[in-house]
Amino acid sequence: MSIIRPFRADDLFKFNNINLDIWTETYGLGFYFNYLSRWPDMCSTAQHPNGRLMGYVIGKAEGSSHDFHGHVTALTVAPEYRRLSLARTLMNFLETVSDEVYGGLFVDLYVRCTNAIAIDLYEGLGYSVYRRVREYYGSLGLGPGGKDEEDAFDMRKPLVRPNGRDMIVSAHDVS
Repeated sequence: MSIIRPFRADDLFKFNNINLDIWTETYGLGFYFNYLSRWPDMCSTAQHPNGRLMGYVIGKAEGSSHDFHGHVTALTVAPEYRRLSLARTLMNFLETVSDEVYGGLFVDLYVRCTNAIAIDLYEGLGYSVYRRVREYYGSLGLGPGGKDEEDAFDMRKPLVRPNGRDMIVSAHDVS
């Protein structure tokens, strides 16, 4: 059992159990505060009844005028709480806000091309690869010349089909 509630600033001091994961991007406090102040309705957390945080999603609305879309900046679930559909629940929350509050056309996210588990999750939720972004992740200093040259997939899920275009392709069809 879990409680889905708005992400609060004091949660930043309680989520180490979630962020200590190789796939989770961790940001500075200012980054999180910016999201919480600008898009509080796009930030949510799953909390265990004992108060321990189980996972969170942080997103934002991007675009202008009538061309808004939701963007998933971070989605992560603590290892001990995975396989309980929390990621699905948190993503559904962000998609609903993107659609109903912002009138978004789609929701997008970036995922490491090597993160097969996350790619499978997102494809199971209806996301597809829109494009491959070369050297998107570049701050670990592991690659040649001190760069981490890992690519990302820009994955998207349409909330409405603009002009009837089909935006769905499999991650396996993108090189």
